[in-house]
Amino acid sequence: PNTVRTLERDRPANPQQPNSRGSQISLVLVTMNSSEGELNKLVKDGAIRIGKIQPGYGQIFFSFTSFPDELCHHSYSHVAMKYILVTGGVISGIGKGIIASSVGTILKSCGLHVTAIKIDPYINIDAGTFSPYEHGEVFVLDDGGEVDLDLGNYERFLDIRLTKNNNLTTGKIYQSVINKERKGDYLGKTVQVVPHITDAIQEWVMKQARVSVDDDDIEPEVCVIEVICVQDVSSIYRVPLLLEEQGVVNYFCNRLNMSVKMSPRKMLTKWKEMADRSDRLLEHVTIALVGKYTKLADSYTSVIKALEHSALAINHKLEVKYIDSEDLEPTTLGVEPVKYHEAWQKLCSSQGVLVPGGFGARGTEGKMLAINWARKQNKPYLGVCLGMQLAVCEFARNVLGWKDANSTEFNPESKYPVVIEMPEHNPGQMGGTMRLGKRRTVFKSDTSVMKKLYGNVDFIDERHRHRFEVNPALKDYFVKHGLQFVGQDVQGERMEIVELEDHCYFVGVQYHPEFTSRPIKPSPPYFGLLLAAAGKLQSYLSKGCQLSPRDMYCCSSSGSSSPEPDITELKF
Repeated sequence: PNTVRTLERDRPANPQQPNSRGSQISLVLVTMNSSEGELNKLVKDGAIRIGKIQPGYGQIFFSFTSFPDELCHHSYSHVAMKYILVTGGVISGIGKGIIASSVGTILKSCGLHVTAIKIDPYINIDAGTFSPYEHGEVFVLDDGGEVDLDLGNYERFLDIRLTKNNNLTTGKIYQSVINKERKGDYLGKTVQVVPHITDAIQEWVMKQARVSVDDDDIEPEVCVIEVICVQDVSSIYRVPLLLEEQGVVNYFCNRLNMSVKMSPRKMLTKWKEMADRSDRLLEHVTIALVGKYTKLADSYTSVIKALEHSALAINHKLEVKYIDSEDLEPTTLGVEPVKYHEAWQKLCSSQGVLVPGGFGARGTEGKMLAINWARKQNKPYLGVCLGMQLAVCEFARNVLGWKDANSTEFNPESKYPVVIEMPEHNPGQMGGTMRLGKRRTVFKSDTSVMKKLYGNVDFIDERHRHRFEVNPALKDYFVKHGLQFVGQDVQGERMEIVELEDHCYFVGVQYHPEFTSRPIKPSPPYFGLLLAAAGKLQSYLSKGCQLSPRDMYCCSSSGSSSPEPDITELKF
């Protein structure tokens, strides 16, 4: 035996016996590595008995009449895990993710440790090869997992860090079962959907539910799984408050037999303060988002959320102007002049410009035109992943005079390959071959704006998702002309952060800071963009950045294992 776990569940009354009453049954579930002979010996000796739960459950379980000696040394400190399943049939986009996140937020405010699992029916192993048009954004986790965008909602609401195993797909389950069959784990039995696939799903959920997702490494007590009535609200941040008002806490406490503190919950009080604050914002800040997937907002879910978090932090209402980068190109002027002029009007009327990540050559020339405009007009600019690479290409063409400068992704024969493919990338396979997950970036300049925004730390850990990088062999040419690579990897071989001298805010980052942005802890690069767009960045920096984006919402020092963030109004 390697695991002993006690679960409790309510057994309803037998409908065929009107006078029967429901009862609570305790099950000791034991995962055994024993051979069939050893198991039979335990049965023969009377140590365990094998039976079936009443019809309607259809499960076989082991019930101990006495504990064998070899089990007595095991710890029984495990808290009985509680599971909450959120389902909405086969319809997508009806709010299951927000409901699951909100329920988790409420329970976390009660002092419980909460984790979340998303179950998807598709055969894909993960979401890494999905088209943004079909399934929206691909969210990246610390361990490099490419998962459904709902896991981004879980992390943002609950302020936790999940792993790729928190996104369960049919493809993962079948792959796991097939691998076990190939290794002989099923001892020659016929592997079938029932019971092997169904058992694998249950085992996966029960195992992952025990993985710590908070910084304190405490095992979760509640697992919210997305597979209640909420009317329209002014923002998604009001959903947890609405559910709490409807008595969700009392319901779950009674239904799941949980004992929680019913005293005023500080975390929800601060959440309400944040939601109220978002409703009374008067000043506006406008950001132009220049990309190729702008027809589907879900393609940039985390980017939009990161902008919202930062706008809220500086007490401004966010307005995002979506611009298809192809509409900025001269070829559009000849074909659809109205669309061309509308796109440029949107760009020129914005207070800041953002070029997010992406793949493929389509629309890249339009993105570089937007970057060129932001650089020349001294408009705040943030380039993320591809947005940073294109900023380097634009600078090489128009400042260094390398008219043929390009990325080898778009022009392998370029005379000036300022962006090149990483040597470890396998061009013959798309899935899982990128530089993925949390990586360390070391600051190389003490005067860097980004270093100040991050709180003057020496290094940061952010999430990556890319196959190409700035060519380190050409770095010195850019530095001589004012484009500084202020952040590099630990070895100093990969360019991670670029800043332009004598500009109000011209920043490019190779990583994806939007994946770690939180409602009460905005991402520093996005925070800097919003500050610059609102004309408040220099004032903030001149005060010594006493409230850095990562520290401005301080955690309670009460010693509670569940973080209690404080909201602080920013004053400049």
